[in-house]
Amino acid sequence: MFTDMVGYSALAQRDDELALELLEEHRLLLREIFPRFHGTEIKTIGDGFLVEFHSALEAAQCTVEIQRALSKRNDDVPLERRVEIRIGVHIGDVVHRNGDVYGDGVNIASRIERLAGAGGICVSMDVERQIRNTLEARFEKLAPTELKNISMPMDLFRIILPWEKRAPIAAQSETASTPASRKFLATSVALFFLLMIGVGWWWSDRPRRTPTSPAATTDSSAVAEIPAKSIAVLPFENLSRDPDNAFFTEGVQDEILTRLAKVADLKVIARTSTRKFKSAPENLPDIAKQLGVANILEGSVQKAGDQVRVNVQLINALTSAHIWAEIYDRKLTDIFAVESDIAKAIAEALQAKLTGSEKAMIAAPPTSDMTAYELYHKGRSLWEKRSGDNLPKAIASYEQAIARDPEYALAYAGLANSYVLLPLYFSVPQRDAMAKAREAALKALQIDPNLAEGHNALGKILNFDDLDLAGAAREFQRAIELQPNNATAHQWYGNGPLDSLGRFDQAIAETKRAVELDPLSPIINTDRAYPLYYARRYDEAMAQSKKAIELDPAFFYSRQILGMVLQAKGDLAGAIAEFEKARHLSGDPLHLSLLAVAKTKMGDKNIAQQALAELDKVNRDRQGLAYDRAILYLGIGNKEEALRWLEQSYADRDGANLSWINVEPMLDPLRGEPRFEALVQKVIAPKSEPKP
Repeated sequence: MFTDMVGYSALAQRDDELALELLEEHRLLLREIFPRFHGTEIKTIGDGFLVEFHSALEAAQCTVEIQRALSKRNDDVPLERRVEIRIGVHIGDVVHRNGDVYGDGVNIASRIERLAGAGGICVSMDVERQIRNTLEARFEKLAPTELKNISMPMDLFRIILPWEKRAPIAAQSETASTPASRKFLATSVALFFLLMIGVGWWWSDRPRRTPTSPAATTDSSAVAEIPAKSIAVLPFENLSRDPDNAFFTEGVQDEILTRLAKVADLKVIARTSTRKFKSAPENLPDIAKQLGVANILEGSVQKAGDQVRVNVQLINALTSAHIWAEIYDRKLTDIFAVESDIAKAIAEALQAKLTGSEKAMIAAPPTSDMTAYELYHKGRSLWEKRSGDNLPKAIASYEQAIARDPEYALAYAGLANSYVLLPLYFSVPQRDAMAKAREAALKALQIDPNLAEGHNALGKILNFDDLDLAGAAREFQRAIELQPNNATAHQWYGNGPLDSLGRFDQAIAETKRAVELDPLSPIINTDRAYPLYYARRYDEAMAQSKKAIELDPAFFYSRQILGMVLQAKGDLAGAIAEFEKARHLSGDPLHLSLLAVAKTKMGDKNIAQQALAELDKVNRDRQGLAYDRAILYLGIGNKEEALRWLEQSYADRDGANLSWINVEPMLDPLRGEPRFEALVQKVIAPKSEPKP
């Protein structure tokens, strides 16, 4: 018997706390019922169960009792707290091994469960034959169904539950008074079900479009463009009973992905895009098209004491053909060897060429301390979210990992990347944050000079703190050389030194590559719009901004660049609307400056002075204050004050804003002014020599 909670993933995205509460309540309820029918719980699979019984009758009786208990429970709770599950039952031979079960019997039961529907029970014909005369229930035969990876169509039945509100089909046919009317009704019912099956097939097979993903590409030319040596590693299932093992499971997936990302002959999708999907989803071709890959790796992790089991399978997502699969039962301390073996096996299966250095990097363990390993991956997960207090929490996790293992290079790189971004999100002294970032990045590279993440962090520091664009470019290039599939390195290189120096074709190519590697990331999609904006390709920049907004309508940064593009195109009303949304979504007073400039151009005589007064109230440590004042003074035509505050921004080493002084369209009124041109040369001039 397989069970599965309906709508759990969607609920978890909306309200994670409620989802976990209902998941635990559902588990307690079902676990109380299993033993009453001699059911043995084999394992939990995410929000579902795999259970074995002595007989088909006991399994069927258990399913009815479960649905009865849930129906009664749901009658007394609000709609948002309802728990609905679907259940599938099949009978067949299985193989017991190390506390788990394997075989076609298991595979078929899992496929059947997905056809049951909310609150429903679906059983195979083998089960129906054994229980039809003993179970007090009626059965509804479904059309012959082809199940995924099962060669022959199967006859399936739905158990009609007595409390269901709709009138049962069999009862309706029995009320007919003549054989002719029975035949007519039977024909009508059959046609109705064929219609419903057709609609269901169309619905399930149509291209998906969700609020967090672009429309799936279905044309054959798009499929042809997908490289054969491309892969996405979907989130692994945490099969351990302890939910605290989620970060460990996430870490296994991330380590495999990171090792693969070092292989230049592969295209590997970043985790920020793959984490939006559920483990072992049904619509693999759709997901593959969204991510632009031909292959998908699915997996699960089960950790118990000092033992760990990792189960992986590599699938050609476009054909649903299984390429390779393996189960690893190892000691916990061997997990890094398992991750290395999996990465090498995938590269071999996809016929990717590995250089000697790539083989060495794939094999190298990041740490010997398992607690440090989990703390690092917790920090990674928090860093990726950015919002709220996630960056300070990420810093705390990285510091704890370093305390456990002072030679953990990746943890130092993670710490550096967190401090680099901290001034952009919090009112903290930029110089303090950058000093800590620099110390951590240099320590990471001292431990491992070939650490791509360390070079990436140092590149950002040189860009933002030193205003050393040439030095930053060298570090980003080195990061990409070491890890060709590092989406963030391509992103920071493109919307960083390249577009700041006016090398727009290269910048656009790098940010395009970043999007290819992390297609569902709002921040990377947004940053792709900036080189287009700086290159004055406004229509393309606007289209890219809107694409980023589709991915996450609540991301203020996407609204901000769209407003800047609209203002450059002369659509001040549209720009004001986007700046208003950006300010509301971010809650940041600094976003008042762009809004005030647009309103000033629309004729508001007082808004700029009001904005300057508001900036006086902002924490003086906040990055960008001088630059924002310059923008405001330029908006009201006071070039002298605008230049004074731009020079102050340079003294403050505000590279997060001033790096783009050479190309920013809003600063065009100052071009040709000697003081401004001198400042531009200070910003873009090389400041460091290449390292020997």
